[in-house]
Amino acid sequence: MSDARTLPGLGSLGADVIGGVAAMSNEEHRARLDGAFRRVAAAEGEIIAILGEVDRSQSYRDEGATSSGSWVVERYGVSPATARRLMHVARMAWDIPHLVGSLCAGDISFDKVRAVADVATPETDRELRDHARDCGVADLVEIARTCAATSASVARPTGSATAAESEHDRRYVRCNDKCRTVTAQLPAASYAEVKACLETRAREASSDGETPWDQRLCDVFLELIRSATPGWSGGAASAGPFFVVAHVPVGALFEESGPSTALAGELEHVGLIDSETVQRIACDATIAIAVDDDVGHTMYEGRARRFPTKAQRREVIRRDRHCRFPGCGNVTFANVHHIVAWKPDGMTDLDNLALLCLHHHHLVHSDGWVMTGDANQELTVVGPKGRVMTSRPSPLWTRATAGVGPRPHER
Repeated sequence: MSDARTLPGLGSLGADVIGGVAAMSNEEHRARLDGAFRRVAAAEGEIIAILGEVDRSQSYRDEGATSSGSWVVERYGVSPATARRLMHVARMAWDIPHLVGSLCAGDISFDKVRAVADVATPETDRELRDHARDCGVADLVEIARTCAATSASVARPTGSATAAESEHDRRYVRCNDKCRTVTAQLPAASYAEVKACLETRAREASSDGETPWDQRLCDVFLELIRSATPGWSGGAASAGPFFVVAHVPVGALFEESGPSTALAGELEHVGLIDSETVQRIACDATIAIAVDDDVGHTMYEGRARRFPTKAQRREVIRRDRHCRFPGCGNVTFANVHHIVAWKPDGMTDLDNLALLCLHHHHLVHSDGWVMTGDANQELTVVGPKGRVMTSRPSPLWTRATAGVGPRPHER
């Protein structure tokens, strides 16, 4: 049989690729997979080597990107997570030529390189490459953990004050609005304290016997947060101290408005909600009602004023979620700006307002950069070298406002 690396691609099978694969023998399946995985590894090695140089030279700035990672996301359509994985290794490529070289040759996989990249140095690069050729990913993870522990013990003896300070400095709590998750990294003593507190309360709390343990832990966690909030009474008789913004038809707030629907509205920073959810949160929270026009856009006022109203700003943030420059996910330093510069007696409407970070707001007003279009539909950005990029509103906003219009009897 031919060497796996010299076998023709599946494109040679014609239109019926699946039928052609089904007709192959088991031996040919394995041979083709051998070749395919080697080619994947080699391609990833090439990507890593080139991305490392792109990051070093900052050539991604030619297309308006603020980082090599965001440039990869926009230009090549990969996820931010994939871009982070690639760039994490690419930035170390210069110091680990043997590992990257074997990856480019298809001898080891990207996962193997990634497993040891953080602990690899120019001095250990060759040795770790040899381990990668002989070991699986799980074994390499253990090797990397041992290398890290050895380095730490040399730099900071166990039990030293410096080691304790380092553990304290690594503490964090992170909130992910998209996934509605909270993750934390705590010092050992704090972790034991939090775990013991949650588990003790969960065991003491009454249960129906069917609620899973992790859900009971979640319930007592929320109880702790609420009990520490001034003004919280623990019951529904008085309004809680929370301010919740829900974009919903007014009728969805009332029980007699009809059956629950999947698209009754949107809870800001959370997602689409049904009318039952709207009515439930209305019991324990202050509700700010965003009044929509006949096409579902909040406060589409068309006023002859320069600065957007607070309601318009809220709607632009709801619509865009982050900077509207293609590939930029900046949220923290983003603000609402005019696409077409405002003039006296001009309009300040949603279609001419977009969320832009400080960097890209300056960029789109620089020579050679042009941003045009309707921010509610599609924006087009043309760079000084002629590359055309597009940006659309958040899919969630588009879905929430799709099909919203006047009823037949209201026209």
